[in-house]
Amino acid sequence: MKVVVDKHIPYIEGKLEPVAEVIYTEPDKITPSVVRDADALIIRTRTRCSKELLEGSSVRFIATATIGFDHIDTEYCRQHGIYWTNCPGCNSEGVSEYVAAALLALEQRGTVSLSGATIGVVGVGHVGEKVVQWAERQGMYVLVNDPPKRDQLIARRFHYCELDELAVRSDILTFHVPLTSDTPYPTYHLANSRLLDLCRPNAVVINAARGGVLDEQAALQARYSQMTFVIDTWENEPHISTDMLRRSAIGTYHIAGYTRQGKLNATNMCLAALSHYFRLPSFAVAEKVLPLQPLLTFSWIETVDKQLRRSPEQFEQLRSAYPLR
Repeated sequence: MKVVVDKHIPYIEGKLEPVAEVIYTEPDKITPSVVRDADALIIRTRTRCSKELLEGSSVRFIATATIGFDHIDTEYCRQHGIYWTNCPGCNSEGVSEYVAAALLALEQRGTVSLSGATIGVVGVGHVGEKVVQWAERQGMYVLVNDPPKRDQLIARRFHYCELDELAVRSDILTFHVPLTSDTPYPTYHLANSRLLDLCRPNAVVINAARGGVLDEQAALQARYSQMTFVIDTWENEPHISTDMLRRSAIGTYHIAGYTRQGKLNATNMCLAALSHYFRLPSFAVAEKVLPLQPLLTFSWIETVDKQLRRSPEQFEQLRSAYPLR
């Protein structure tokens, strides 16, 4: 068996070698010629698994060590019998920590006062629910929106409201949804000009979900110049809009979920899925790791923001070199 692995996926090297030929490579080097005789791919968001990559190959299995999966052409995979899987919830703790750090940093700057503020959480999955819990501990009033889960959330006594109402009522609006365009509830450009015009003049808008959930052109032309944007996931990564970076109060290079534990979780989930699919032994790495240092402050997010502003053209290099929290 041959497995092609994105070389930036941590904790995986040496695990599959007893049962497979393993090729570790840069994501942009995962090409049709490399995957032609591969049985499995373990990738991240930088590898687009489409007809252009997969046609004529022997690939039967794809695991992405990420929550998002819009880089996988799922319909092509379905039509050609290729099993694919992602890692829902693997980095939920890290992304919720990111939202907390961003808001605490903005509070220190005097941009927002958290106690008593109303926060609207769009998408109440693994990440969104943790954000809700953190916000409630800060004394915030929490509104939620997640149409597929509407009845479930109401039954659990969440303060549910439709998206337009949530935008009107919220001091802070944070998005935690997948990027979709052909589903009953598409999220591509969910935060568009119409929605942004409904927001309060001094609203804080956070996109740590997927690039494309926020319409950045609409954000640049938003009615209220005093709106505050926090952006971790961008349209057209890694070639991000420097205009949008300047417009953002906090801009980071897609590292909200980059924690050691989150990466370990994702690697374990990919290995478990592969071993189950190919009926191989378990390859679990470990159950838990400790962060490099306790997250006693939120200064790290200010550091990352400054790094990106100094060198936005180095987006991908900064992301690859980011020391996992």
